[in-house]
Amino acid sequence: MPKLGMEPIRKAALVKATIAEIGSAGSLDVTVGQIARRAGMSSALAHHYFGGKEQMFLAAMRHVLTLYGAAVRAALQGANTPRARLEAVIRTSFAPAEFRREVVGAWLNFYVLAQTVPEAKRLLRVYQRRLHTNLVHDLRPLVGRRAPDVAVGLGAMIDGVYLREALSEDTPDGAAAAEMVLAYLAAETGKAN
Repeated sequence: MPKLGMEPIRKAALVKATIAEIGSAGSLDVTVGQIARRAGMSSALAHHYFGGKEQMFLAAMRHVLTLYGAAVRAALQGANTPRARLEAVIRTSFAPAEFRREVVGAWLNFYVLAQTVPEAKRLLRVYQRRLHTNLVHDLRPLVGRRAPDVAVGLGAMIDGVYLREALSEDTPDGAAAAEMVLAYLAAETGKAN
């Protein structure tokens, strides 16, 4: 008989274990059994809650996206100018919670999964649209009609830095990553970083 009230706790443990396992393996080539063991439960229970590895990974990415969205909203509250808002979005993208080795690995695999899994593709599009909208909104006062193009460049820089980090063996350096993207912003807006 399942314990009442345990489902959200177990699901959260499985989500965290999914992120950790994929980050450790560097790919989606992990089993439900490995994820369940890391979460301290049986693979049958993991299947009961999620149905399979793909659903577990999608739940993990929803979790990552939810945390990222909350972090961006919190950072934007303290930013009073368009430039400060852009910096807040960029710095949040590379904050320690968002730029851990396992989260970077999850993002890389999320992009791969989005090529073949419609729900992953939909989640990725939602993320990309929100990022683009935030960037364009704050770029308009700085670069006018060029805002959509500069926003595409900034988004590509953020994604590219994640890709480079996923392929690196070094410890993630979020501050250096943010500075690289901020240098691109400075070049595009004509303002010193």
